[in-house]
Amino acid sequence: MEIFGVPIFDNDFFKMLFRFALNLFFLTIIIRFLYYKNSRNKEYFFTYYMISVIVFFLCFTLKKFELDIGMALGLFAIFGIIRYRTNPVEIKEMTYLFVVIGVSVINSLANKKMSYAELLTANSIVVAILYYTEWFWTLKHQVSKTVVYEIIENIKPSNRNLLIEDLEERVGVKIEKLKIGDVDFLKDTAVITIFYQNGNS
Repeated sequence: MEIFGVPIFDNDFFKMLFRFALNLFFLTIIIRFLYYKNSRNKEYFFTYYMISVIVFFLCFTLKKFELDIGMALGLFAIFGIIRYRTNPVEIKEMTYLFVVIGVSVINSLANKKMSYAELLTANSIVVAILYYTEWFWTLKHQVSKTVVYEIIENIKPSNRNLLIEDLEERVGVKIEKLKIGDVDFLKDTAVITIFYQNGNS
């Protein structure tokens, strides 16, 4: 049965649901149990899920069309000029963004030439490597924490030592470096990201 020449249902519907369930399963492991467990960043938690879901359905939809080279290049050119108008994203967050996009693309575009065993293995390898690197990261690398600081005078470069000493006393960790973010002169507050070794918390 069709409506305006478009079929109401075809067999790809079940394939889409299965692929999406598979994709969502591995994304949950990556985002919820690997990334969010260590970073506790709800903003990126939301972003990673939504981008991966949109990329999956976008790629799955485009696979059903025969795009010529010109249209395909134009489509990727549009994606290339789109970026988030926000503060610079940390390398780790950008890496996870690339991972969730890549996993979604693999799970949506895999065809009959790639068996489900290969698909499951590819996803499992990505998860395994992420698990190992996260474990290594928490052992050897710094942990970051964002605080709202109200002594606005201390954010001046000349008062950097005073700022570090005050933050160390309040937070109770040995600060290795810090980064000053948004400054609100109306409320006399600044958003500061501090970095310290994981064992200090």
